[in-house]
Amino acid sequence: METKNALAALAALSQETRLQAFRLLVQAGPEGLSVGRIAAQLGTEANGRLSFHLKELVHAGLVRATQSGRFIFYSANYPVMNDLLAYLTEHCCAGESCGEAVHGCTNSENPS
Repeated sequence: METKNALAALAALSQETRLQAFRLLVQAGPEGLSVGRIAAQLGTEANGRLSFHLKELVHAGLVRATQSGRFIFYSANYPVMNDLLAYLTEHCCAGESCGEAVHGCTNSENPS
């Protein structure tokens, strides 16, 4: 991952609603969630403000938007998420053990 892409992703995640939405989408799996379901689970309204935040995540590459009929479904872009994590931990601890391994998604097809 290039530095400019990492900066865009980190900037997108540096806002509370976007961070909450992204974490929710990571948990939702590859099928994603509609705006209405995202709003309900975040305890907010499905309005222009939420759509703006989701579009910021899409613009940063962290989230994908898919049209299905009248609805837009958003899903986490696991390969980009994993690239960001790899970028952040590249050359971690000067080659020494950093302690316990972090448990997370290692397979873009199966995020569990």
